[in-house]
Amino acid sequence: MDYRNLGASGLKVPVLSFGTGTFGGQGPLFSAWGQSGVDEARRLIDICLDAGVNLVDTADVYSNGASEEILGAAIKGRRDKVLISTKTGLPMGDGPLDAGTSRHRLVAAVDAALRRLGTDYIDLFQLHAFDAFTPVDEVLSTLDALVRAGKLRYVGASNFSGWHLMKSLAAAERHGWPRYVAHQVYYSLVGRDYESELMPLALDQGVGALVWSPLGWGRLTGKIRRGQPLPKNSRLNETAQFGPPVDDDRLYAIVDALDEVAAETGRSVPQIAIAWLLTRPSVSSVILGARDEAQLRDNLGAVGWTLSPDQVARLDKASAVMPAYPYYPYRIQQGFARLNPAPV
Repeated sequence: MDYRNLGASGLKVPVLSFGTGTFGGQGPLFSAWGQSGVDEARRLIDICLDAGVNLVDTADVYSNGASEEILGAAIKGRRDKVLISTKTGLPMGDGPLDAGTSRHRLVAAVDAALRRLGTDYIDLFQLHAFDAFTPVDEVLSTLDALVRAGKLRYVGASNFSGWHLMKSLAAAERHGWPRYVAHQVYYSLVGRDYESELMPLALDQGVGALVWSPLGWGRLTGKIRRGQPLPKNSRLNETAQFGPPVDDDRLYAIVDALDEVAAETGRSVPQIAIAWLLTRPSVSSVILGARDEAQLRDNLGAVGWTLSPDQVARLDKASAVMPAYPYYPYRIQQGFARLNPAPV
């Protein structure tokens, strides 16, 4: 396993990390992802640690806290072997204080997460979404107090726009509060929006990308093929409405390119899709989600080898999209590109 610094911080993280959205299985979204209990969770984490994957990601909203509880039980007695990343901000109930990142919510959410996880500190605490109703200074000063209290070690964001993230980084710099060192983002061969604005920002500001859903909501598992119905066991049957739509023709072109590289390398389609992400600028770690041991072991095979430059170029070409204005002139017009070339 290779390790990279998390953004511009001194924290070393594995290039592959493990996501626990499959723990608990409560609710329409998370029950479709997986239903791992404590025993299976412990086994999956055993496999991760044996492979050098010591960063485990969760969130309070995953199965209404059950994911954190199961993770805490699964790592009991070996807390020092694991880096825990968790998130808050999305609604945990219908009440006015059950969502957002106000000082009230953040302090309560951190204490609740610590109890569920069975620990007295969180290695990386991320805001799951930008809260437009709470001033950025309130959010960051509260995170600063929690870091000073020893409850949090690093802080990050997730699903922020470019201006959300930059405004927060500027405020942190101005006041000497902890800066976001990580941005947990959706990024895959079928979802390359991250590259337009968030990737250049990350490179400029030293914010490491933690990639979620690297297989494009299950579209890049190798099971979805042109002219064939969606497999009955595909999670897309239950979860497609929660993610961005994907043009079928573009998806099949990407799958064709993945198949070609799979034939050349002897690797699986998911391994190639993940390996491609590991070549991208600003990516610190790719979060793996696995419902069972077989899926996890296959995904872990994305490291220990490399794609050739030609293979990367073919995957780039098959998955390329034209970015929205004002980004597209910098991709297609020489004068614009001379002033601000693309980072990839």
